[in-house]
Amino acid sequence: MERFTKNRLFVWLIYFILGLIAIFFLMQLKPIIVSIYDFLKAVLGPFIIAMIISYVLNPIVTLLHERKVPRTIAVLLIYAVFCAAITVLLVNIIPMFVNQVQELNQHIPELSMRAQNLVTDINNTSFLPESFRDGVDKALVGMEKRISEALFDFVNNIGKVLSVVFIAFIIPFLAFYILKDFDVFERTVITYVPKSHRKNTVRLMKDIDHALGSYIRGQFLVCLIVGILAYCGYLLIGMPYALLLAGIVAITNVIPYMGPFFGAAPALLMASTVSLKMMILVAVVNTICQILEGNVISPQVVGRTLHMHPLLIIFALLVGGEIAGIVGMILAVPIFAACKVIVQHMFAYYVRRKII
Repeated sequence: MERFTKNRLFVWLIYFILGLIAIFFLMQLKPIIVSIYDFLKAVLGPFIIAMIISYVLNPIVTLLHERKVPRTIAVLLIYAVFCAAITVLLVNIIPMFVNQVQELNQHIPELSMRAQNLVTDINNTSFLPESFRDGVDKALVGMEKRISEALFDFVNNIGKVLSVVFIAFIIPFLAFYILKDFDVFERTVITYVPKSHRKNTVRLMKDIDHALGSYIRGQFLVCLIVGILAYCGYLLIGMPYALLLAGIVAITNVIPYMGPFFGAAPALLMASTVSLKMMILVAVVNTICQILEGNVISPQVVGRTLHMHPLLIIFALLVGGEIAGIVGMILAVPIFAACKVIVQHMFAYYVRRKII
């Protein structure tokens, strides 16, 4: 019996059974866990966004601080530039964006009719199975109402949700204090670490910063460049609502692998209401954007900084999407990358202890 209990298969079987028991209890506690998660998301959400903003801007603040500019003044200078840029954005681009959304909402019946006519023409001339055609027809029946309601809610809820306005108001203040005292926070964290582990902790923090820093900051720049390319491409081919659709392409591009598909889908759907030729042109524009992004822009701006296998990235996206939707998919890869660095350091520490 003793020999059997020492068998590795037996040990792994015990771990597997304990894991199943843990999953069972977690499923029983799911309502409580969901409530806690919703509470933490509402409370910690602004802090997480402020931390991401601070992380992106901290290198600029540090650079100014090294040039003998007081850290508080450096943060205020960046905020002044940021506020000026936001003002230009609000005055020039946001009204165009909102107008395009409102115009799209008004033209939904006409666009839906065009889409139905296009599908009817395809059904009349195509070799597709009858069941497939029926499925497409049924899907189009409710499309107009669903899209119109979604856009109507989107337009009416802009600026009306007090909680969103409040969060948007306090995030700059949170980011200001985090940026101002960034070094203080780092030193404070180190003081709570035992002296024997401080050197390893500092090395860990530097490795995480190295793994995530260029990735996060680079992704913002890559998304901006891809959005501009898509906007220029849509303008060249005469695609309606170019700014709105290019904005979707830019935002979704932050999601690895799946982002380009999410970004291209609305443009292709809109192009289907114009003509088959426009669908092909939109597909060509998005393909060119992604070829440039994958082979030129990302390697130059971001590079392969995370050193993560594609399977691990896809797994991270699935987990993040299940937990927090689109936001979870955006944050999944950097969080998994940080966890990977932590696990590598723990394993290296364990190996060193075992050798000693």
